[in-house]
Amino acid sequence: MYRNDTVIPWFAILFAVALFWMSYLNGQHIAGLAGHTPEELSVGQIGLMAFGAVLFMYGFMGLMSNWLEGEELRPIRHFPEPSTAPMVAGIILVLLLTAMGGFYVRLLIYSAQTGHNPTHLQGGLFAVMALVIALLLATYKKFYEREEAVTEDEHSEVPW
Repeated sequence: MYRNDTVIPWFAILFAVALFWMSYLNGQHIAGLAGHTPEELSVGQIGLMAFGAVLFMYGFMGLMSNWLEGEELRPIRHFPEPSTAPMVAGIILVLLLTAMGGFYVRLLIYSAQTGHNPTHLQGGLFAVMALVIALLLATYKKFYEREEAVTEDEHSEVPW
C-alpha cells in the first residue's frame, strides 16, 4: 500500500521558514548597505515570501493528511469511539472563536467610529479565526465522522 509520510511536508515547512528568514535577512542587508530601515519590500522579498507561503501551506496540508488519515492508507471502515476529550476541545475552540468574533466586530465598530483602520490587526485576527474553524473541522473529521477508505487496483478501468 501507499505510505502517507511526513518527511516531505516537514521539509517543505522547514524550507518555507528558511525562505522567510532569507527574505528578512535580505531586507536587513539592504538596510545596512543603505544606512536606514527599508520602508517597502523588494520584488525578490515578495517572491520569496509568496513561494514560502505556498510551501508552508502544502507542508501543513501534508501533516494534516497524515494526522487525519494515518501513516498507511488501508481499505477499512473506521467507526469513531465516543470520547470527552475531543468534545471539550471543540467547546473550548467554539468559545475562543466566539470571543474572537466579538472582538472582530468591536474592532470594525472602532474603525468606523474613529476613522482609524488597523488593517493588520483585522487581517491577522480574521486569519486566526479561519485557522480555528479549520481546527474545529479537522477535530470533527478525526473524532466524529465515520469513514470508509476505498481503493482500486493499479489496472482499473481507466484506459490510459
